[in-house]
Amino acid sequence: MIFSETELKGAFLVEPDRKEDSRGFFARTWDQEEFESHGLNSRLVQCSLSFNKKKGTLRGMHYQVAPFEETKLVRCTKGEIFDVIIDLRPRSSTFKKHFSVILNDENRTMLYIPEGFAHGFQTLADNTEIFYQMSQFFLPGHSGGVRWNDPVFGIQWPPGERIILERDMNYPDFLS
Repeated sequence: MIFSETELKGAFLVEPDRKEDSRGFFARTWDQEEFESHGLNSRLVQCSLSFNKKKGTLRGMHYQVAPFEETKLVRCTKGEIFDVIIDLRPRSSTFKKHFSVILNDENRTMLYIPEGFAHGFQTLADNTEIFYQMSQFFLPGHSGGVRWNDPVFGIQWPPGERIILERDMNYPDFLS
């Protein structure tokens, strides 16, 4: 696997190191020791799928609050997404900064999202599927979010119609 740290400290793009031959390729997508050697959280307790019927579906920006913060490893297994993370760690030099990347079923790149980040995405194709690996169990009473279009973050989302849950549209302004 090839690890590239993003401009947000602790967040990484993880690309499969493909071993190709006439049949196609083989690539590892998870290796506990490799993640640990890069100082990353290797605890995995839950995996989830997100299937999205329509292009323009926007989910986010979600996180879990302390003491149940979670690390996520996200990969688009079908279709394509505009994936976004926001650093919500008040003591971080990149506090309130965001990072975005295109993840799709062709590049097979994964995004490693450390604790203390909000995460969301917008689908760029119909019938898109995202695979999540998480370090913490989902606890509805400890989940939170920030508004996807809050001007304090300055995220430039892809244009077009969006399908968004009312909850995600109505998070209050970020004040910290």
